[in-house]
Amino acid sequence: MSHEPGSIDAVQELLAGEAYVCGRPLATLVFLALRLGRPLFLEGEAGTGKTEIAKALAAALGRKLIRLQCYEGLDAASAVYEWNFAEQMIAIRTAEAAGGADRTALKAELFTEEYLIARPLLQAMRPQPGGAPVLLIDEIDRTDAPFEAFLLEALSDFAVTIPELGTIAAPERPIVILTSNRTREVHDALKRRCLYHWVEYPDFEREMEVLAARVPEASDRLSREVVAFVQRLRTEDLFKRPGVAETIDWAKCLLALDMMELSPQVIADTLGALLKYQDDIAALQGSEAARILDEARGALAAG
Repeated sequence: MSHEPGSIDAVQELLAGEAYVCGRPLATLVFLALRLGRPLFLEGEAGTGKTEIAKALAAALGRKLIRLQCYEGLDAASAVYEWNFAEQMIAIRTAEAAGGADRTALKAELFTEEYLIARPLLQAMRPQPGGAPVLLIDEIDRTDAPFEAFLLEALSDFAVTIPELGTIAAPERPIVILTSNRTREVHDALKRRCLYHWVEYPDFEREMEVLAARVPEASDRLSREVVAFVQRLRTEDLFKRPGVAETIDWAKCLLALDMMELSPQVIADTLGALLKYQDDIAALQGSEAARILDEARGALAAG
């Protein structure tokens, strides 16, 4: 287990050890979140590395990563716990078959830890090997206002209540990271509980650093062309701009095809690694890919 970093530079070094390239503003907020025990709220376009920082931080600190993937309709009970109804029914039938079961005693026995299934929020409130876990609340913008209100209370007290068992409080505050792709605005009350950072698409140099860390076998020439093309592509009118994850995937695909440089044909053949919507892929057919490649190479030559 690693100790928590003692400086902003140490945060950057720690994350770099997990191949996560972190700028100083974000590293500062990670440092403060760790030092002050405050949740960190990361907002930005999909694919900018918000989820990855939680994974990298957990790995670097030797902590367990507990992920709550948000979705429309998620409620408090689903995020905290549920009872193992199948096992409870077996216990009831076993008791009935034995005859003379004390209903009051049986009910008390059924609602114990033995039959409790802990969901992410409850897991994060319990002691974990290596220290307090990293709790990733991913894509909070997919949920609704009632769940936000519940989460606000849970993050205030770091405790959850199970009617049959009482209140369970975290002995040590988990490291909490919330992410949002901003498909809707998250309530100010929740944001005020957190340290906030807007995660931008990286600039050319930062994305080159990311590619060097994640796909070190790629040549400098191929990496520069890939990053320049993706950076230029993000300025196009697309339904979904490619994120850093797509840049990495695309570079790996090109390497698997033994490509040393880009060409309009290889771009057309591999667009499925870069773009995930047919309308966007169709928009790059024909001369469009060649035009963007020419502009990207022109920017490289000028730079």
